[in-house]
Amino acid sequence: MKSLRIFFSLLLVLSLSCNDSSKETVIDFWGLGSEGEFVKQLLPKFEAENPGIKVKVQMVPWTAAQEKLISAFASNNLPDAFQLGNTWVPQFAQLEAITDLTEWLLKSDVIKKEKYFEGIWDTNVLDSMVYGIPWYIDTRILFYRTDVLQEAGFNSPPKTWDELYLLSKKIKEANKNVERYAIYIPTNEWANFIIFGLQNGADILKDNNTYGNFSSKKFTEAFSYLTNFYKGNLTPLGVSQVTNVYQAFAEEYFSMYISGPWNISEFKKWMTGDLKDKWMTSSLPGPNENTKGVSLAGGSSLVISKRSKHKEETWKLIEFLSKPEIQIEFYHLVNDLPAVKEAWEDSSLNSNPYMKAFYEQFNYVVATPKIPEWEQIVFSKLQQYVELAARNVLTVKEALKKLDDDVNVILEKRRWMLNKSK
Repeated sequence: MKSLRIFFSLLLVLSLSCNDSSKETVIDFWGLGSEGEFVKQLLPKFEAENPGIKVKVQMVPWTAAQEKLISAFASNNLPDAFQLGNTWVPQFAQLEAITDLTEWLLKSDVIKKEKYFEGIWDTNVLDSMVYGIPWYIDTRILFYRTDVLQEAGFNSPPKTWDELYLLSKKIKEANKNVERYAIYIPTNEWANFIIFGLQNGADILKDNNTYGNFSSKKFTEAFSYLTNFYKGNLTPLGVSQVTNVYQAFAEEYFSMYISGPWNISEFKKWMTGDLKDKWMTSSLPGPNENTKGVSLAGGSSLVISKRSKHKEETWKLIEFLSKPEIQIEFYHLVNDLPAVKEAWEDSSLNSNPYMKAFYEQFNYVVATPKIPEWEQIVFSKLQQYVELAARNVLTVKEALKKLDDDVNVILEKRRWMLNKSK
């Protein structure tokens, strides 16, 4: 009789165990690069706050991420939630692979548009629909040598294009007997040319983003302005001339560089000893005294697969990762800058002298054209013609005309699709 009671007790325990596990919801989440690795450390707290929800994380290398996500979509195997570089959002929205989050935002107390930098939030908005929530953010600002600028008569960083060019000439003149430059503008980095074009009010593309507009007056002015730094020998021309950016900066091979937050830790490693206090960051100069210098709205967003069967639970995960205190914890893990403005009130950020410029710049960032072909345009075409113009193989006018011609070919399918949908 006793053994029979034990038998039935075991059956009851097993039954309850099975019933509990059947109620458990598993959210599949793909994170890219180090974010996919370190986000795991935040999740035990989420799971403790949300009994019955488990998060299964897969880390995907950035180099393989886009192809893997496209393949997963094609095979109906996308995870419930995943990370996207914010310039990838238009591509996945066009594929109808990700969920419009507008209805979820309406009932959320955690995620509100006003809690984010306007330009960053806008990268996730297509046709008034919100497809992603900013997770971490980046942009590009000016890194500069304070000692070199002071020697050139500048007690503060340049605020306008004219000041930047004048300062560069003074630095070069002070080093005319040695091979040193004022600023580093790599020909294989497209961002600077887009930034200065946007600062000048240029529309990069035209006719509903179906044709290139690089040969427009405003973009031509910005492009010409930057190519003058090559012609004036104010920046190294060949990429091979700078094999180590941080060493070159420490050795005064150049004294200014436009880059992002990922380089702060690297500069700290190189700018030590007597150089420790001889560098700083600044928001970007603008075309004139009356115009703020905008920069790019970069970073990564969190999205929900349109085919997810666990949207409600997945939204809870996104809300959790969007809490200011969790964003700060994530910042301490991977040095990714928080997307939520309230998180910037933390002392680890607001007392960091290098971060002040980033906070200022985030108030003046803009999205690049929201089309799937954008990366193909800037990586395969813009950089090519920057190099040719910098080396005087083509004039600025010739380079931008050819660039527009190539971009128009890239956008041919987009024009066809838009015409077909009319």
